[in-house]
Amino acid sequence: MQRIIEQKIINQTDQALLINVLANATPLSKQVLKSALDKGCVWLKSGKKTNRVRRVKKPLKVGDEVFIYFNEKILSSIASEPELLLDKKDYSVWFKPAGVFAQGSKWGDHCALTRLVEKALNRNSFLVHRLDRATSGIMMVAHTKHAAKDLSKIFADRKINKTYIAIVEGKFNTDTLTINEQIDGKSAISHIKLLTYANNKSLLEVRIETGRKHQIRKHLSGINYPIIGDRLYGSADKNYPEDLQLQAIRLKFNCPINNKEIDIELPDQQKISL
Repeated sequence: MQRIIEQKIINQTDQALLINVLANATPLSKQVLKSALDKGCVWLKSGKKTNRVRRVKKPLKVGDEVFIYFNEKILSSIASEPELLLDKKDYSVWFKPAGVFAQGSKWGDHCALTRLVEKALNRNSFLVHRLDRATSGIMMVAHTKHAAKDLSKIFADRKINKTYIAIVEGKFNTDTLTINEQIDGKSAISHIKLLTYANNKSLLEVRIETGRKHQIRKHLSGINYPIIGDRLYGSADKNYPEDLQLQAIRLKFNCPINNKEIDIELPDQQKISL
């Protein structure tokens, strides 16, 4: 049986070490707790701030609150390693495999791109945009708060071109199509282009002007062309057991450091295909 522990611990002893407080309050061994700390499922509230904590011998103050969100199944997950595509020091661009989260949750972050990048480059990592866990493709990660602010503004101001490819079942009924259907009451615009058709599947290029949650998945499902492998908005079943056939293949923008154009695209061998 998989162990799940969700517990709040109030420290009663000044300068007590975090690992000892956790070991005394939970049935977990120190070896298991060290791994749990590294995987990001322990949080510390000291004063008004609550932050993820990894330091095993972190000294605690009286009244500090420790929260552990231990889920054996989640913590035993193994993430595929992302691939570095471009390193600009203040930010970097990566290929995120399907199955990797954009960022962590209270239950851990060891399978999140931000943490994987942090460990790979030994730099702080800040999220500036998202891809669904099931979506593979190009993602940017900032390494300074200043870069995170600048890059986030580029996305917010729609000064970045984002291109995806998706595979849907059947023959797409037009060569090009623009979908302008609101999502959650907000403007959402997707430009669709048929690239090729084979084996009763269509490969589509999708450019989005906005970045609403699940925008491409919702838009294609809304016109009765759900993406193959979409178990949320489609009809993924035993006939199509594939992963979600959606991939971010290209980002084009002006670098906030030197204002030079960055145009980065996945090589053909990494792209999903019919």
